[in-house]
Amino acid sequence: MQITSAMKMVSAAKLKKAQDAITAMRPYADALTALLQNLSATLEGDSGSKFADEREVEKVLVVAITSNRGLAGAFNSNIVKDARRSKAETYAGKQVDFFTLGKKGNDILSKTETIVENNNQIFDELTFENTSGIAQQLMGLFVEGNYDKIVLSYNKFKNAATQIVMHEQFLPIVASEENVATDTSANADYIFEPSKEKIVSELIPKSLKTQLFKALRDSVASEHGARMTAMHKATDNATELRDQLKLKYNKARQAAITNEILEIVGGAEALAG
Repeated sequence: MQITSAMKMVSAAKLKKAQDAITAMRPYADALTALLQNLSATLEGDSGSKFADEREVEKVLVVAITSNRGLAGAFNSNIVKDARRSKAETYAGKQVDFFTLGKKGNDILSKTETIVENNNQIFDELTFENTSGIAQQLMGLFVEGNYDKIVLSYNKFKNAATQIVMHEQFLPIVASEENVATDTSANADYIFEPSKEKIVSELIPKSLKTQLFKALRDSVASEHGARMTAMHKATDNATELRDQLKLKYNKARQAAITNEILEIVGGAEALAG
């Protein structure tokens, strides 16, 4: 009970910092992604179209983002379940490989699935610079034709008690259905300065790196929230078990004392008789 209570307090302290980080970043990342999705409709024939090239999907890469440590409830198992379900159902009949970020997901998936690469060190120092290298690697795998589709599977932070499993397309870039339905003329309103090609060529890689970085930050905040909740429940269960054991001990102790008293009284009566 003391251990789980201490772990709960540590996770609560880490959660505040992680929550502030993802809350501050999310509006920027969402706005940049929305802008990129609107621009994606204009990429045909441009230098940036290599990231929006929709091919027949035969090979899929699932980037499974978990944590390096356990004791976080269903945090890691939910991602593993989503990864396996997507292979069995969403991409049935396709070649599905996995790129794992986090030790727990790699330990489980490597037993039955094909892992092209694993990176546990990213969480030791989670920075945009360190994330950029991984995002660049994923972009290279797509552009070179190793995979026709790359998706991210991670926990999105909602609050300390709730994490939402996300199955998010990373590549190729596609316009969201909402933007297509409600903003069909938006592309005509863009003014490109200095040039469309230069803006797009710099914006797309940056947006993809930001998307991955946001997913990792979401996952970190979700991990601390899940662990805090799990340790809170574990502490409550330990407290309840302690109270039950204490009551059981006191009853057994009282029964032993009563038996001793009865034996003493019985012996005294026998001597008196």
